[in-house]
Amino acid sequence: MLIEEASRRKEGEISAPVLMIVATLLFATMSMCVKLASAEYGTGEMVFYRGIIGAVIVSTLARRRGITLRTSVPALHFWRSLAGVCALGLWFYAIEALPLSTAVTLNYTAPVWMAVLLIGGSVFLKQGRADARLIGPIFAGFIGAICILRPAIQDDQTWSGLVGLLSGLLTAMAYLHVAALGRAGEPDTRVVFFFSIASMGGGALLTFLADGWHAHTLHGLGLLLAMGLLATLAQLLLTRAYAIGKLLVNGSLQYLGIAWSYLYGVWLFGDRITGVSLLGMGLIAMAGIAATALRKPLASHGEMETPEEPEGL
Repeated sequence: MLIEEASRRKEGEISAPVLMIVATLLFATMSMCVKLASAEYGTGEMVFYRGIIGAVIVSTLARRRGITLRTSVPALHFWRSLAGVCALGLWFYAIEALPLSTAVTLNYTAPVWMAVLLIGGSVFLKQGRADARLIGPIFAGFIGAICILRPAIQDDQTWSGLVGLLSGLLTAMAYLHVAALGRAGEPDTRVVFFFSIASMGGGALLTFLADGWHAHTLHGLGLLLAMGLLATLAQLLLTRAYAIGKLLVNGSLQYLGIAWSYLYGVWLFGDRITGVSLLGMGLIAMAGIAATALRKPLASHGEMETPEEPEGL
């Protein structure tokens, strides 16, 4: 069977693990660009420009592939986009205020939050008993979050830490809506397009209500362009990896993003990472991998479906 599967692949096709490693590096580099750009732009502006670049790239891809952007389920797109844009804005804010690896790790609590929602949904909807095996990853994940937030509290960054944790919860909610859109037959291109349009609208609104628009510099424009291109390219690689690879392997490799962000933070921003914070990062990574491993079997029993292809922010 393995030989037959390998023979069906195109010659020279890059393997899923390699795609995942490159995608995590690109996402971490995008986060670095966000932190650098935050010195010149507000959170709303960065969300706005991220949306513009994404919309242009995705609409071009859709046109080349002959995919229409018209949808028959606008309500689903609205709720997915609302959760995703809020998560993106909160994450960008956390990146600006916290050490880079801390902000990235708190957003990576999304699989743990998905396990919480999985249990809550099965109990509330009475679709069978919640699987007790998820209690361990949930507990470990939140112990990890406490380990990360504890130094943040000592450094008077409590609010920023809670914002980063909330971005993980909203990311999980966005993933669940992506799953619903997938069941409705919506292609990834269309989902990302509407998310990009919503990012433009949400970012513009936040900018008008907050600090207003800032003048551009060549340095700032370069960071904004890099941020959008890196995020879009990383998403394409991530989507392809989940399409051809194994869920657990990809989900595990995705946590390399924390390591890349840690290196960027220490190298470029002089971030001070404590032993407790490193312990928290490890706990969250292990909890997310365990939750990912249990997620598909639970979904196959009809308790709640979750997406196999995380869309990324």
